[in-house]
Amino acid sequence: MPGQRRWVLGADSGGSGLRVALAPVDDPGRSDTLVSGEPVRTGPAGIDAAMLLERLLPMAHALLARVGAPGPQAIAIGAAGMATLGDELRAALPAALESEFGTSTMAFAADAVTAYAGALGQRPGAVVAAGTGMVALGTDLSRWRRADGWGHLLGDCGSGAWIGRAGLDAALRAHDGRVGGSAALLARLEKSFGPPDRLPGLLYPRSDRPALLASFAPEVAACAAEDPVAARVLAEAAGHIAAAAAAVCPPSGAGECEVSLTGGLLKLGEPLLGPLADELSRLLPHARRVPAAGDPLTGALALAIALATDRLIMPRDGRMLHVTISR
Repeated sequence: MPGQRRWVLGADSGGSGLRVALAPVDDPGRSDTLVSGEPVRTGPAGIDAAMLLERLLPMAHALLARVGAPGPQAIAIGAAGMATLGDELRAALPAALESEFGTSTMAFAADAVTAYAGALGQRPGAVVAAGTGMVALGTDLSRWRRADGWGHLLGDCGSGAWIGRAGLDAALRAHDGRVGGSAALLARLEKSFGPPDRLPGLLYPRSDRPALLASFAPEVAACAAEDPVAARVLAEAAGHIAAAAAAVCPPSGAGECEVSLTGGLLKLGEPLLGPLADELSRLLPHARRVPAAGDPLTGALALAIALATDRLIMPRDGRMLHVTISR
């Protein structure tokens, strides 16, 4: 009977919403997924635990009902901001989820950790998650190393928001007649946003400024083949991304390690990936480049299965990967 199988629940909470998946322990490829497009709020106390539960519980119950299972054996939740803004989640969710499902084994992870687990599993190496933002995470399986992920005002160097901002800067320089401008990017700015003098009014009042900046990154990539300014922006982005990977990758003396890239920024294609491959080869000659095996939701399920089978070997700590087991 389906209900006699062991099941695990994984969740991925980020800027695009909440995804929840249920999978059998012995066949994770058979996972079933539900999606909520509304992101979980972040307030003065951090990530809103009540809102996450309000979204998560009905989705989890619906998935469990489909297979006739009473509850998952293990739960793993990955969330953007978990490391620095997850105190409320770590305090409230274990008891709430155990009360709801009878589950006593849980993991609460930073989204960089679930991205790592999805890309490389439990192997030493480095993973760069590059989209609107950018963060690199590495481990030798004894501790975590993190680089960047500081947000668009303080870092996220090489990210979609960084590339978009640099491209808009070059466009505005051309508009002003300053050195370093790009007429090609100015034309694309005008096509995307209208007259340049209206751009500050469009950008600064918005709460989703990083996403608006990142929306211009494909325009930079589209110009790169013929515009040296756009090509230079992407080359600099590649340097930042590779430097973050090098900062977190286990050193050459630690043995073989792998480097994987994940995230929507990879869709920019060869204008970014070409210089990025060159930079990774230069900075990390000892590391083997491998494609990401899965995404952060896949990683959350992998963590839950590792917990359910008592095979979790990734470093545990209070913030990056917090594990609770009550018996």
